[in-house]
Amino acid sequence: MTAPLINGYEVVIGFETHAQLATASKIFSRTSTAFGAEPNTQASAVCLALPGTLPVMNKKAVECAIQLGLALGSHVAPRSIFARKNYFYPDLPKGYQISQFEIPVVQGGEVSFYLGDEKKTVRLVRAHLEEDAGKSVHDLFPNESGIDLNRAGTPLLEIVTEPDMRSSLEAVAYAKELHKIVTWIGICDGNMQEGSFRCDANVSVRKPGQPLGTRREIKNLNSFRNMQQAIDYEIRWQIEQLEDGYAIEQATVLFNPDTGETRAMRTKEDAADYRYFPDPDLPPLVIAPEWIEQVKAAMPELPRAMAERFVQQYGLPEYDATTLTQSQAMAAYFEEAAQACGQPKLASNWVMGEISRRLNNEEIGMDAVKVSSAQLAALIGRISDNTISNNAAKQVFEALWVGEGSEVDAVIAAKGLKQMNDTGALEAIIAEVVAANAANVEQYRAGKDKAFNALVGQVMKASKGKANPAQVNALLKAKLDG
Repeated sequence: MTAPLINGYEVVIGFETHAQLATASKIFSRTSTAFGAEPNTQASAVCLALPGTLPVMNKKAVECAIQLGLALGSHVAPRSIFARKNYFYPDLPKGYQISQFEIPVVQGGEVSFYLGDEKKTVRLVRAHLEEDAGKSVHDLFPNESGIDLNRAGTPLLEIVTEPDMRSSLEAVAYAKELHKIVTWIGICDGNMQEGSFRCDANVSVRKPGQPLGTRREIKNLNSFRNMQQAIDYEIRWQIEQLEDGYAIEQATVLFNPDTGETRAMRTKEDAADYRYFPDPDLPPLVIAPEWIEQVKAAMPELPRAMAERFVQQYGLPEYDATTLTQSQAMAAYFEEAAQACGQPKLASNWVMGEISRRLNNEEIGMDAVKVSSAQLAALIGRISDNTISNNAAKQVFEALWVGEGSEVDAVIAAKGLKQMNDTGALEAIIAEVVAANAANVEQYRAGKDKAFNALVGQVMKASKGKANPAQVNALLKAKLDG
């Protein structure tokens, strides 16, 4: 499906994402990468490039790059080169950033995801290793700024896409899928507020069939909500500029979440402006095939493959399978419950429904879920064998969640929720209800379905909610039709 035009313009979006790698130390030194330390307490001589210091490659960072390449179906280069990217900024102590340019470690690949029912695929250009810069702090003193170099030298993978996205919804869906992948394989913690997963969106517009328009790069989008708002605003702004007869100037822009607007920060540089040249202190990065195979053997099952397995193995709809594989913790919880109760669709419904609702309301993750997969399986088992109704099951779930009990059967007994399945007892109640509601009986026999529902309600009330609804329907219908 082609993305709709906006005022006759086609939107073109590409992404550059900086994923901070989950290493204990920096990319070229043993300095800690722990978040939240006092400013400038984690900046070593190597981070500052003081005379006589030399960078030494962090093996764990390279393994992270290999993992990403395998996860995205990319080519992992057997030999890649580090370069110096030269620019001058207060938080860049060396005056250059060690990165990769001509030969990156990860080349090509793709990220596939669903936007509604439609499968989308975004092609990747590359993912390269590089070091992070420091951070400028502007709120320490009035009219003054400070420089915190704790982040300087932190290992990053910059993941660059082709300009394949055609709407803000598609861009956000891509970013969410990439975020899921890097956290799933454990190479990044994905914390956007702490800067571990930072997205830059390159946005341009053009008339259909025309060459690509001039792009503007929205820097450091730190939430999916801000991402969509920023891209939508930038699209509107660019179209208005072009419609008013102005040209778009290539620039780096920032998004202000308070105003919902983007503003230009500086004109955008091209690669030539950075004067890349091979870093003389770092030899080529050589990755042997055996190393790739070792990393591959230790990789977890990937989310897309797991979703496909859930469809095949458990007969789940594609939507359920995709939702359940949003995180490893959720997927594992579902699978444990499904295998224990033998009712995968019911387990899926509960995880996507009641479990997810509770987690969202309390703003907690699957690691803090208050009903275990074993408890959920036992609860589903009691629904399946007609021990309790669906309404009673919600009461049991509530009790388990708030800690009023730990055993499903004990909670059912304590609250008197066991469903009435005795045919004789139910027929007696139905006979009393029919005798006492002659008007509803007459209306039902005249073809009014609402009268039947009213009679069912009376039976459920008389049984204090313990009657099996399906059994009540069958017995009542037989009584009335007989």
